Amino acid sequence: VRPRPYQFVPLLMALRLNPIRMLIADDVGVGKTVEALLIARELVDRKEISRFCILCPPYLCDQWQKELADKFHIDAVVIRAGTVGKLEREVPVGGTHSVFSYYPFIIASIDYIKSERHRETFLKDCPPLVIVDEAHGAAKPSGPGHMQQQRYELLRRIAANQERHLLLLTATPHSGVEESFLSLLGLLKPKFSEMDLYKTGDEERSELAMHFVQRRRADLKNWLDEVTPFPDRIPEEVLYSLSPEY
Repeated sequence: VRPRPYQFVPLLMALRLNPIRMLIADDVGVGKTVEALLIARELVDRKEISRFCILCPPYLCDQWQKELADKFHIDAVVIRAGTVGKLEREVPVGGTHSVFSYYPFIIASIDYIKSERHRETFLKDCPPLVIVDEAHGAAKPSGPGHMQQQRYELLRRIAANQERHLLLLTATPHSGVEESFLSLLGLLKPKFSEMDLYKTGDEERSELAMHFVQRRRADLKNWLDEVTPFPDRIPEEVLYSLSPEY
């Protein structure tokens, strides 16, 4: 992959942080996957980490596996209900490894991991870098939402280890519910969850800006003298009639 200049911004921000805790909220199509994997690849190449995990909805697991292989030459395994049996059979019997620690690079369904049956084993063997895709689906729910609450509790416990690197990816970080948005920020730094976004001072905003990046496609179309040909959306009404048979 040849990253575009604007895709290096999250990497440069990440290299100033220890641990790396970031919410990458760029628009759809800007390349959050590439931006997150640039950070992961850099940490691996620097020998700062030897393992990482991507947590995502089950329907995105294969896409992440392909992106890792095609663009970054990283062979990752997918852990979800339909694949875990085969992977477990390859783990040496009688050793100290679980399926989560034996494979260095894993892509796991967040709904598989959050279940009571697998959560504690994953947390025990959780790698030093966790990337969470579609992170808005794991924000603290404002109302009754059992599945989302379980996802949030999983991330909260992952983030509790203050030495762990954590990247949260979402194109829709703010659903309109302030509490849910602040819960995501609180995973980066606990004190962010108590911010009043309407009354923050320059110092607080500057600190938050070190951990939060959000660009629209319009902001990046012409950036540092490079033109990115994002596709233009052409809204148009097309009328059609259904046949009696149809």
